[in-house]
Amino acid sequence: MSWRDEYVTVDGIRTHYLEAGEGRPVVLLHAGEFGGAAEFSWEHTIPALAEHYRVIAPDWLGFGHTDKLHDFVSGTQRRLSHMTRFIEHVGVGPAAYVGNSMGGLLLAKAVSATPPLWEAEAVVVISAGGLAPENEHRRTLLDYDCSIESMRAVLNVLFHDPSFAADDAYVERRHAMSIVPGAWECAAAARLRSPVAPTRGDFGAPDPTPWENIAPPTLMVAGANDKLKVPGYAAELAERLPNGRLIVYPDCGHAPNIEVAAQFNRDLLAFLGEVYPSA
Repeated sequence: MSWRDEYVTVDGIRTHYLEAGEGRPVVLLHAGEFGGAAEFSWEHTIPALAEHYRVIAPDWLGFGHTDKLHDFVSGTQRRLSHMTRFIEHVGVGPAAYVGNSMGGLLLAKAVSATPPLWEAEAVVVISAGGLAPENEHRRTLLDYDCSIESMRAVLNVLFHDPSFAADDAYVERRHAMSIVPGAWECAAAARLRSPVAPTRGDFGAPDPTPWENIAPPTLMVAGANDKLKVPGYAAELAERLPNGRLIVYPDCGHAPNIEVAAQFNRDLLAFLGEVYPSA
């Protein structure tokens, strides 16, 4: 392993994170598909970053090896508040932040808040924001049933390259994390609504995030073949950023940090080297 597995108790919640390297901190925030965890989003990125930075990659509340809790009242805000307390607990301070999918959208919400929840000096948002269309691919993610073949279908949605879903060992690793006790329940809980609750509008509705409020240098990253996004969404968001730039990878799906990891790492280090140098 090129990182250390660590645990810390944050307000009574046992929180798992990966850590490697030394120097200025970079916080990596993973995606939220069934079985999502820091290990899967960042296993190819941590070694490259750790040569220059202190890398911290936590598992979100309810995911990976962090305690399996879901707040049915505050939902996303509880997840953000837990992450905020974690960041304080491990002494991050001013940092660069990188988020993929759910992690990218929650990152955008945190740094666009008034005042910002986290002291970000550089921001990288991967495959997040904009309208989330209601389509067959998203339904495949939502209908995950904890079977190996269902996980294979999830990976076929996430990646443009079919080799990921064809790799039995990779599918089995992903599947094993998805059936950790409580993992499915926490990921599925966000879909549950009381009969008297307002109609859910997460998909097919405009993204209310105030992207114009994100002041730090921000890199938007997207895959040209993302099945979960509307074509061109990332360019529209980048134009709304006060200090934004954009990279779109051809022949790539929803997780460029995994699918084109080597190129993503080079581009990430180049961006950070310019706006958040390691020394």
